[in-house]
Amino acid sequence: MAVTETTENALATVLTKRWESAAKKFVELAAVLPEEKFEKELVKGTRSCGAVLRHVAFWNRYFADSLNGRKADDNGNELTREDFPDRAALVRELKKSSREVGSGMRRSLDGASLEVIAMALEHLCEHYGQLVVYARIMGVTPPASQA
Repeated sequence: MAVTETTENALATVLTKRWESAAKKFVELAAVLPEEKFEKELVKGTRSCGAVLRHVAFWNRYFADSLNGRKADDNGNELTREDFPDRAALVRELKKSSREVGSGMRRSLDGASLEVIAMALEHLCEHYGQLVVYARIMGVTPPASQA
């Protein structure tokens, strides 16, 4: 079965909606994580909440650049703490980078784009689950669980 333009548009719409939903939940959770515990390693050898958010924002930028036809930089694994020192700065960057990924998802789809989209969704959802556990350990109910 050949993929038609209509099928591509439908797929792009579905994937973009799923991305936007997951990104919204991620940003809402990031916004309620306790600032005083933001850089604390909850379990020895794991990333702090701040480090997880800088990591996700870094890769969101990579996915956005890849999907929007820009040269994507994969040197590094997270944004610097110096450039994004607190929760507010990270939430702003997560909102911006998430919007840019969504914008790239609306473009015409091809095999390479679908691979990037699948990786972006997988990556975001993996770290959303991680932050949900961190939030619960800190006594915070994720906003998505309050509805």
